[in-house]
Amino acid sequence: MENTDYNISNPPEEYDAIVVGSGISGGWAAKELTEKGLKTLVLERGRDVKHGEDYITEHMPPWEAEFRGQGNRKLFEEEYPMQLRSDVINEYNYHFFVNDKKHPYQTDDENPFLWVRGYQVGGRSLTWGRQTYRWSDLDFEANAREGIGVDWPIRYEDIEPWYDYVEEFVGISGQEEGLEHLPDSNFLPAMDLNCVEEEVKEKIENNFEYRHLTIGRCAVLTEPHKGRGACHYCGPCSRGCSVGAYFSSQSSTLPAARNTGNLTLRPNSIVHSIIYDRETNRAKGVRVIDRLTNESKEFYARVIFLNASALGSTQIMLNSTSDAFPNGIANSSGVLGHYLMDHHFRVGASGTFEGYEDRYYHGNRPNGIYIPRFRNINEQTEQEDFVRGYGFQGRASRPSWGRGTGMEGFGEEFKQKLRDPGPWSFGMTAFGEILPYEDNFVKLSADKENDWGIPQLEIHASIRENEENMREDMAETAVEMLEAAGGKDVSPYFGEYLVGEGIHEMGTARMGRDPKTSVLNAHNQTHDVPNLFVTDGACMTSAACQNPSLTYMALTARAVDYAVNELNKRNL
Repeated sequence: MENTDYNISNPPEEYDAIVVGSGISGGWAAKELTEKGLKTLVLERGRDVKHGEDYITEHMPPWEAEFRGQGNRKLFEEEYPMQLRSDVINEYNYHFFVNDKKHPYQTDDENPFLWVRGYQVGGRSLTWGRQTYRWSDLDFEANAREGIGVDWPIRYEDIEPWYDYVEEFVGISGQEEGLEHLPDSNFLPAMDLNCVEEEVKEKIENNFEYRHLTIGRCAVLTEPHKGRGACHYCGPCSRGCSVGAYFSSQSSTLPAARNTGNLTLRPNSIVHSIIYDRETNRAKGVRVIDRLTNESKEFYARVIFLNASALGSTQIMLNSTSDAFPNGIANSSGVLGHYLMDHHFRVGASGTFEGYEDRYYHGNRPNGIYIPRFRNINEQTEQEDFVRGYGFQGRASRPSWGRGTGMEGFGEEFKQKLRDPGPWSFGMTAFGEILPYEDNFVKLSADKENDWGIPQLEIHASIRENEENMREDMAETAVEMLEAAGGKDVSPYFGEYLVGEGIHEMGTARMGRDPKTSVLNAHNQTHDVPNLFVTDGACMTSAACQNPSLTYMALTARAVDYAVNELNKRNL
C-alpha cells in the first residue's frame, strides 16, 4: 500500500515542475524548465548557500584559521571519517561536505564504498574538479559492441547538439585536438602548459602512436563570459569562487532560473518519496520532511526531475513504494539500485626533470594536463587482458618554500636554499572505467533509518579482474611515458582505491532500450511513469573513463526539452 503515515502540517502547493536537488544537473533542470515558462520548485535537502556571501573561507590566510589550515584531526576522524579518507576535505572547505556521523550509511567492512556528499544549495558543484570532456560513440557503443550490460539508447549524434548548447553557457577552456574518440568542445582560450609539460607532450607524441597530451578541458573561464569573471589563478577553488570563474549552480544556472521569475527554491527540504497516482499512472508529487522542524509536507507538479545525485535519487525511488511498485517507483524491471559504477584511480607515476631551473609559472593554475584514452580505441591498441580504457591527469610543478617543512637544516643558509623553487617534477594519475556489474548495488537498510525516518542506504561495490588488470597497465604506461620524456628517478605508485572515491558514482537507474532491463528510456524518462525523469549520475548505462559532469548537463537540457514538448502535447 501507499505509505500514508505522515502528518501534513501545511496544505499542498502545486507547481508545473519539481526538481529534486540543486547541484550540477539540478541547476540545469531548474534553468531549462523556468526558461521554458514552467513554475518550478527546486527542493534541496541541505542549507542555503548564497553566492559569494557564504564562501566564508574563500581567501582566508592560514594564520586566521583555527588550526592554521591543517584542520582538527580529531573532529575529522570522529565525524568526517569517509570524507577524510577521500582526501577532499580540509579546514577551509569541510563545511561543504557532509558530516558522516550525522548522515550514516551501511557498507561492507572488507570493501567499503566511499560516499562523498555535499548537502547544500549547489551541492558538489561548489567543490567539483571542473574537468569537462565529451563522450564519443567509442563510449556509447561499448556495451553493445562487447556484450556487456545493456546498450545505450542514444549515440553521439543524439547528444552532440546538447553538448554544444550547454558548453556555450558554461564556458569550457581547452585546446582542439581533433580526436574522434574525444570530440572537441566549443572552447574558450586554453590555459597554457608550462615548459616541462610542453617537453613531455612533445616526447610522448613523438614516441607513442595514438598517445596525446593536452591541457585539461575545464569549466573555468579564461576570459569574462556570461557576466562571470575570468579566473585569476588564486588557487583555493574548493572554498567557493565569488567571481564565478568556475561553473557552479550558484554562479550560473540558479541565477538564470531566478531571472525568469518562475523559480521557487526551498532548502532544508529532505525528499522522502515520490507520490504515485495509480489511476493516472503518474507521479503526482513529492513528500518532503523539513530538515530543521521535522514537519512533513507534500508538493504537487505535472513533471518531476530527480537530480539528487546518483545514489540520492535512487534512494528516493527505492523508498517510493506502492501497490503498483512494491520495490520502488518505476522499478518493474527490478534493476533499480544495480550496476553501480565509478572511476578507479590512485595509480600512476612520477619523476623529476632536470633543467629549466630559470623557468617557473604564474599563479595557481586550476587545471592540469590530460592524456586521453589510448587503449582499446582501435585494432592496433586492442588489449588482451582488459576491455575499455583510462586517461591520465597530472601536471609538472616545482615546490616552493613550503618544502622546507620536510628538509633538514636551519639558519641563514637553510633560508637561502628556500628562496628559489625546488627541482621540476611531473606526476600523473590514471582514471579508468569500471564495468557495470549487477552485484555492485545499493538497497534500503532493513533496520537502520536516518534522523528523519528514511531508511539508510546499504551500498555494496568492488572492482573486479578487468579493473585490476587495467591498473597494472596504468602503472606500466605511466612509467614508460615519463621515462621516454626524459624523466629521472621515475617510479610507479599503487594507492588503495575504494569504489566511490573517484566521486563519479554512476548507474543504479540506468538508461536502456528495453523496459525489462532498464529504468529510463532515451530521454531519461522512466519507462513505467511517464512524467518522472532522472538526469543525474543514476541514469548512466556505462562509465567511460572521462569525467561525467558535462554529459549530465547535456542529458539534462535534452531531457527538459523533451519533457516540455510532451507536456505541451498533453502526453504527460
